[in-house]
Amino acid sequence: MEITRLSSKGQVVLPKTIRDAHGWVPGTELLIEDGPNGVLLRPRTHSEPSSLETVAGCLHDVTSPARTVDEMDAAIRAELRRRHDRGRY
Repeated sequence: MEITRLSSKGQVVLPKTIRDAHGWVPGTELLIEDGPNGVLLRPRTHSEPSSLETVAGCLHDVTSPARTVDEMDAAIRAELRRRHDRGRY
């Protein structure tokens, strides 16, 4: 475990061993999530904008019936509960 200090400007220096372990270089954008167990830093991922033409090939013919709104709501609630139980929200 390493210790760092919050500056008067609200800045925190991440130890070099942590930066190196994650491959974080100067300019890396980090997402900050505040959770019940503390703060989580994750690198921001960038993806190129997609167009319908570039992704249409990955669409599949669906033979199963469409999900109802109630089924989708239940799936969303279940995922939120799972994440909450892991301390993510």
